[in-house]
Amino acid sequence: MEGFEARLGAALEERRVAGLYRRRLTLESSQGVVVRIAGRDCLNFCSNDYLGLAAHPRIVARFQQAAAHYGVGSGASHLVCGHSAPHHELEEALAEFTGRPRALLYSSGYMANTGVLTSVLRKGDQVFEDRLNHASLLDGGLFSGARFRRFPHNDTIALEKKLSAAEGAKLVVVDGVFSMDGDSAPLADLADVCHRHEAWLMVDDAHGFGVLGDRGAGSTAAAALGVQGVPVLMATLGKALGTAGAFIAGSELLIEMLIQHSRNYIYTTAIPPAVAAATLEALALVREEAWRRSHLAALIQRFRLGAEQLGLPIMASDSAIQPLLIGSSQRAFEISERLLSQGFLVAAIRPPTVPANTARLRITLSASHTETQVDQLLEALANSASGS
Repeated sequence: MEGFEARLGAALEERRVAGLYRRRLTLESSQGVVVRIAGRDCLNFCSNDYLGLAAHPRIVARFQQAAAHYGVGSGASHLVCGHSAPHHELEEALAEFTGRPRALLYSSGYMANTGVLTSVLRKGDQVFEDRLNHASLLDGGLFSGARFRRFPHNDTIALEKKLSAAEGAKLVVVDGVFSMDGDSAPLADLADVCHRHEAWLMVDDAHGFGVLGDRGAGSTAAAALGVQGVPVLMATLGKALGTAGAFIAGSELLIEMLIQHSRNYIYTTAIPPAVAAATLEALALVREEAWRRSHLAALIQRFRLGAEQLGLPIMASDSAIQPLLIGSSQRAFEISERLLSQGFLVAAIRPPTVPANTARLRITLSASHTETQVDQLLEALANSASGS
């Protein structure tokens, strides 16, 4: 009989041999476009801090003020005594910003996705998920007990065929912006398909919220879809908004049901009130400073044009996520290490996060980057990818 130590050791060795072993980097500075690692400053091109808000002075000050008043911890779950005034104010602000009747805070995006899917779905229902959905969406669908079905990436025709043959309650689940490819879901078309087949549509807008749409309200706003078109909207607060946590936005009925039935909401400690207060300040900056979105859009176009001119293997994406497809896991890791030695922090994404033989450099841009920094990255990529 295999012991646990032997099993765990074998699993780790298998990762090492396959070139898939992961190691953590330890930052010695605040989050930003320049971070300090092992005593050295590096240009950061792998953060999800898309608007450059994670260390914004106004947000830091709001956090400090709220911590002085409410303390550091929330002390309990929302349904015991952990629901403070900043939590409530933030939920109301997020509902208004997304154009939904209500919103509900969760402690993380993973908890929000698995929480809503395991609460809404039950045995006998059918859930349809894009093949490139985030792991939390896939896990939530599998945990739910519903019949779990996947459809080819962004293929509305294939989805419609599956829906037309399905019976019972149907839920379609997609990312607004796909986290590893950077491309967007055809939300308007998906909403039409769902409407024709009496299915609900759920969108995980972790990488679109704060960035897309005229006001930064995200992918659903950019597609002009309200609560009727997208009954279940999830977004995270730790990416473009620069803080932490996540939320579900939807109807009064949906949110009240989650408060009563979502185990991920009921049985976990609420995020600190100071984080909620800081997020309110971040949301205010998203509203006030549209230049962040326009500058980021200009940097994305600059990077894509430069990458194409250099012949780099850039994938199709108009978002802040700009992957370069490498293929080999070992080569992707080696290029990432070469870039780090030159002072550029770029993550190598390898299986199982992405399919086999599609390892990539996942480059992310921020509104805090300058044109010069983007040009420097392009030059380093051209040299590192060629091996020079």
